[in-house]
Amino acid sequence: MESNPESGSPKKKPRPLVRIVLLLMSHRVLVSFLCCIAGVIALLLLPVLAKNTYISENALMPGSANPMLSANDVLDADKLVAEIMSLSLEGDTAGIEIPRILMKRVGDLGAEVSQFQFYPRPNKFHPLHFFSSHDSDSNQENATCASPAISTVGIVRAPHGDGKEAIILVTAYNAVNPDNGEALSLGVAYSVFSLLTQVTWLAKDIIWLAADSRYGEHEAVAAWLREYYAPTFYSTDKTHTNMCSAKNPHQEIEENHVVGAESFEGLRRAGTMAAALVIKVNVNKDSQESLSIYAEASNGQMPNLDLINVVNYLAVHRQGLHVRVGKLWSLLESKCLKMIGGTIEFLGNLARSLNPQWGFGIPESEYVEGTATLASSLYAQALGVPTGSHGAFRDYQVDAVTLAISSKASPYNKAKRSEFLLRSGRLIEGTIRSVNNLLEKFHQSFFLYLLTGPSKFVSVGVYMIAFALLIAPLPVVAASLYSDGVPKSDIIKSCASGSSSMNKCNKKSSWRWLQAAKSVFVIHIWGVVVASLPYFICQIPNGTSFSCGVSWILLSLVSLNICYQVFGSPYSSFKSSELHKHKHKQEWGVLKSVMIAAAFIGLSLMSVVNFAAAEIGALLLVPFCLMAHPLKLDMQDLTLKAFSRIACNIVLGLLLFPPLTFFAIQGLSEGFSNIDVGGFWTWVESLWVWNSATYLYVVLVHLPCWLLCIHILLHPCSF
Repeated sequence: MESNPESGSPKKKPRPLVRIVLLLMSHRVLVSFLCCIAGVIALLLLPVLAKNTYISENALMPGSANPMLSANDVLDADKLVAEIMSLSLEGDTAGIEIPRILMKRVGDLGAEVSQFQFYPRPNKFHPLHFFSSHDSDSNQENATCASPAISTVGIVRAPHGDGKEAIILVTAYNAVNPDNGEALSLGVAYSVFSLLTQVTWLAKDIIWLAADSRYGEHEAVAAWLREYYAPTFYSTDKTHTNMCSAKNPHQEIEENHVVGAESFEGLRRAGTMAAALVIKVNVNKDSQESLSIYAEASNGQMPNLDLINVVNYLAVHRQGLHVRVGKLWSLLESKCLKMIGGTIEFLGNLARSLNPQWGFGIPESEYVEGTATLASSLYAQALGVPTGSHGAFRDYQVDAVTLAISSKASPYNKAKRSEFLLRSGRLIEGTIRSVNNLLEKFHQSFFLYLLTGPSKFVSVGVYMIAFALLIAPLPVVAASLYSDGVPKSDIIKSCASGSSSMNKCNKKSSWRWLQAAKSVFVIHIWGVVVASLPYFICQIPNGTSFSCGVSWILLSLVSLNICYQVFGSPYSSFKSSELHKHKHKQEWGVLKSVMIAAAFIGLSLMSVVNFAAAEIGALLLVPFCLMAHPLKLDMQDLTLKAFSRIACNIVLGLLLFPPLTFFAIQGLSEGFSNIDVGGFWTWVESLWVWNSATYLYVVLVHLPCWLLCIHILLHPCSF
């Protein structure tokens, strides 16, 4: 054992884990570079690592039974479609005729039927009610003097069920101005519903919600779900009328002529919802008959993958439909992606030539299409906004998808229309039969996944590797920067003795840490103020998206100046410093260390709420946090490394300013000719309207860290 010649006591070696940490800290630049490159490569390889989808729950058994939907069921549905398409909804009949027809037809089938009316609810942002649902507000408080929307609800009680579970069918239509696609969707749902009133194999109740979507599809479904799970007890007609100075004559007609007051006295209910299918029909003569599946809900929530797999299997193998999922179409023509895909295809062919058992690599076209689908899935989840009214069900932990069926036939061609209704109805029937076989809720398959195609997916265990690699350098660099002003011998001595605090090594460094923590805390407090400003901006009457966006930016700058006047800027301690010059480096280094630690914590917390948003956030924010370095120091160092870092920092500083980041992404995906200055405010407004956690990430994590990086770039170092 070695001894210390000065003290005569044996010298203690640090533990192996401590030596590894010190080694990583001493090579932080190389570690950061390798981890970031590996993280980007891991993201680019996700389409290659995607697996084929499969049915995890054997009880689903999709396609195991022949469809029972007959021509008679389709004939009745076709008559309903023709009747709706022939309606002339004008004046007094607008908004009440279709609910009346649906009420009568569902009642004639022998099913339980009721109607539910609701009023539009204003989309108001309140910072104190962000994660709590504003649905708890009373209807009297939020009601307007608009006419009520009326949804029709039909229920089939399962012959072999106990009434504890139910499957939901949803068709949204505009009762005031329906289009042909909405008429066809009602026909598809009616054909399946009429069949289910006659079958004997049902073990779960069936609820058909024909939702009046004049105030929005999502709001129509969400209003019904609120009443289903948390009923409110109030007098709809009297209370609402008293709030209006003059009663709407159209509203009075609806109240008196739809079905009668008894229709709204109580909403009929079934059991716990096992799954929900939202049916939409798009009439497009120029496209082939296809099925588009929309699954993303609020904050990146996804339904169980088995539900998508069942729909995809039945659509492809039973009905011969072409299944589609979202794509970023601009990426399909990307030359860079084609080059990467060609390289991967070449390496895969080379690997198979060496060993036929090596199955690495996919064709170039498949890689480009998979990347475009993956990017769309990642962006839709990261945005945190539902892609359809199915998102209202996911808020109640109900697995739901929207099935958008495209019809290439004219809705006025009776033969083609009947064929379309039969084909689509059998798809819905098969899906309901599979869900009906379940003895418990969906749980076998994945809830966290990204789609690279209708039958390809990447599980969270794979795509989290890229996120882990991207954020891995943050704690290493933070610890290394913090320890720059502490003698290495003291660090080793402290770690070897088992000390849990670096404060014993150097009290002055602890004080610098507190000063840096104060600066970071002030900037994040400013982020909270910025997050709350839209609530006050929305109170400005007749505000446009452009004026609101400009007002938000100007008020943010004013509030930042006020924060500096009250709490002091990050440069305040520098100006009052009279210590040695090398402390200037320690100042910005410790500030960067604490900022990186805050970014690491923010990204880690966001990964719990919305992993996709954290993944994109890490891809954008981590390189800037690691590369931020005072420009004054780089300008004094006339080397290629310094000039490269200056250029990268300036580019990242401009591109990562949230409005510019939005315009850059919008330009790459939709074209730079479509950029609208007021579009950023509209985008942000949609985030807080849907209570998306991405809004909080942008203003509480991304924006403060970006500003701190700018402070580091402009730090007044002097040597």
